[in-house]
Amino acid sequence: MSTTTIRLPEDLKARVAAAAKRSGTTAHGFILDAIAEKAAQEELRADFDALAEDRHARIVASGKTISWREMRGYLEERLAGKAAKRPVARKLAR
Repeated sequence: MSTTTIRLPEDLKARVAAAAKRSGTTAHGFILDAIAEKAAQEELRADFDALAEDRHARIVASGKTISWREMRGYLEERLAGKAAKRPVARKLAR
């Protein structure tokens, strides 16, 4: 484990101390949890962005997609418990 120093403005330091007390932990533990939570959130965002880029690349490569209107109708039917025919990808309109 390594040490990192962070300088907090007095008002933020007081807020962290109060929040830590309410949550039953120390200010140190509260700060560590907050940093871990933020890092995990950023990792999820990066994964989401990578997935979106991959899907967009596949659409561009194939030239096919499903319109939102068709997909939404399909999903609403499924959500309602109805048998729904899966939409078919078509060439993008240019």
